[in-house]
Amino acid sequence: MKYTRTASSQTLGQGAIFLCAILWSTSGLCIKLVPWHPVLIAGARSFIAALFLWGMRLLFKRRRGRTTTFLPVFAAGLAYAATMIAFVIANKLTTSANAILLQYSAPLWAAIIGWVLIKEKLYWEQWGTLLLVIAGLVIFFKDSLGGGTLGGDCIAVLSGIFFGTNSVCMRMQKDGNPADAMLLSHILCAAFAIPFVFLYPPSLTTGSIGAVLLMGTLQIGLASLLFAYGIKRVSAIQAMLTAVIEPVLNPLWVLLVMGERPSLSALLGGSLILSAVCISSIIGKQRSLKRPQV
Repeated sequence: MKYTRTASSQTLGQGAIFLCAILWSTSGLCIKLVPWHPVLIAGARSFIAALFLWGMRLLFKRRRGRTTTFLPVFAAGLAYAATMIAFVIANKLTTSANAILLQYSAPLWAAIIGWVLIKEKLYWEQWGTLLLVIAGLVIFFKDSLGGGTLGGDCIAVLSGIFFGTNSVCMRMQKDGNPADAMLLSHILCAAFAIPFVFLYPPSLTTGSIGAVLLMGTLQIGLASLLFAYGIKRVSAIQAMLTAVIEPVLNPLWVLLVMGERPSLSALLGGSLILSAVCISSIIGKQRSLKRPQV
């Protein structure tokens, strides 16, 4: 079955990416509950996520023929695994703000790679949203930027390139099953973390195990399914522009749970990003409504 870019399918796709970003945004709080090495945390939550996705795959297995080809699945899985690993390493070598800001250069890379590989062009509102998102991120992290290292910042940029590449490769599977790539990515990430179990033995407490289970099943497990669902229905660049609300929501959870109030620049930058993404989504939906349906 081939998916057409109707207004309703776009709305469902962007809604799924939006919910995915909400789940992704809770990672900061969850990670604070686990006193392990960051790579161990990434590997453990990916191990749980892989089990979760495999279980969902068996539960909802389709019997019809599959059109997904190996290369896009492998490329997307490898790119997302590299995204998670590079982001964890970047957080160790540079500031968290630098790591997040540079990772979310992903919409720019998705636009370039998507245009080259699958000829997905950007509409004028997406170009405008891309510029506003970059400006909003700079304003958002204005008070926290700086203090990092060149090596850490470069790895964070690589994380953004990998993230953008993943979205394009996932989009290449729009007539197949992108969830396969997400499953592969978590298997690769979990395998990468195996040596760290011996180098940095984790303390297995009820709280840490519960947090890892929560992250694996909901924060990235369910989020992976939502992203796979959404990327079949929206372009790679639109998926990345919608997902960029993730860092905006992080301070909200900190405020609600820990009472830490975000700075004025965070509020201004976050408002700019959310407004730009919402306006772009509305314009895109109106275009789909005007497009003849087949």
